[in-house]
Amino acid sequence: MFPWASFLTYAVVTAVTPGPNNLLSMANGSRKGFRGALPFNLGILAGFAMVMVLCTLFCGLLSAMIPRIKVPMLLVGAAYMLWLAWQTFRSRGELAEGHTQGGFAAGLVLQFINPKIYLYCILSMEAYILPYYHSQPLVLLAFALLLAFIGFLFTLCWSAFGSLFRWLFSRHARVVNTIMALLLVYCALSLFL
Repeated sequence: MFPWASFLTYAVVTAVTPGPNNLLSMANGSRKGFRGALPFNLGILAGFAMVMVLCTLFCGLLSAMIPRIKVPMLLVGAAYMLWLAWQTFRSRGELAEGHTQGGFAAGLVLQFINPKIYLYCILSMEAYILPYYHSQPLVLLAFALLLAFIGFLFTLCWSAFGSLFRWLFSRHARVVNTIMALLLVYCALSLFL
């Protein structure tokens, strides 16, 4: 029998913890409001679903390749997170008219260099799903989409949190941006710990 309780616990805990998706969703929610952050979150959903499906399809291949691609993937992911941290730190918290950073494309592209979701999928597949459903492609596809949806729900929660505390973030933009930048630096460094 499939271990739903432990699988869902793992998926929810992994999806709710701070990472690039959640931190940037919160930042977008605080800058643009919940509705304004939706394009970014929909980009996350689309990219997340693509990565989950591709990762599921190639889970066996990726498991064999991980030792070879792990370091370059971590370096690119960490460099991107450090760049995001710098951009967040430099930001004054003001949203200029016509500002496009944090839109659908940014959310989509972020998923392809976000090591957290690769690990999320590989661990979910290897530890929970493949032992039970290794030869059932439609079930595997459903699980990949479920993992993406769980991640998307929590990015929406982080956007809502950012939107709800928008007034606090705008009043204390320098402090909030510094904390968010430091959290992104922590995420980048934690890839190597």
